[in-house]
Amino acid sequence: MNCAFCSIVAGETSAEVVLDEPDYLAFLDKRPVFKGHTLVVPRRHVQTLLDLPADLHAGLVTVSQRVVRAVMGGLGAQGAFTAINTVVSQSVPHLHVHVVPRTKGDGLRGFFWPRTTYADAAEAASYAARLRAALA
Repeated sequence: MNCAFCSIVAGETSAEVVLDEPDYLAFLDKRPVFKGHTLVVPRRHVQTLLDLPADLHAGLVTVSQRVVRAVMGGLGAQGAFTAINTVVSQSVPHLHVHVVPRTKGDGLRGFFWPRTTYADAAEAASYAARLRAALA
C-alpha cells in the first residue's frame, strides 16, 4: 500500500506534527486553505469515514475538538471549519478531518477552497509550534 498519510504516521515522510497520540496524529496541511489548517488522521489506515471502526469514533471526534480549540486559542482564530470528504474530493484515500482556522471576513465562501502556502519551512514550523503549545 502506498498511502501518503500512512507514510507520515510511520515517520517516513516529514510533516509538521501538532499532535501525536497512540491512535491519532494531527499535522499541518501542506496546501492549507488558511495557515494553521490541520489534518487529523487515525494512525490505523482507514480509507473513508464509512470504514471507521466503532472503537475509533469517539476518539476521532475528541481529538478533532482539541485541535479546534488549539486553532482558536493558539492562533487566535474566531472559529474553525471542520470537514471530512468521503471519496469525492478526498485527495488522499486515508480518512482525515480538516480543521481550518476561520475569522469573520476571511473570504472563504461555500465549498470553494482556495489554497495558500507557507512562506517557508520556518513559517510552517512556527504555526505547528503554536498549535502544539495550545494542545499542551
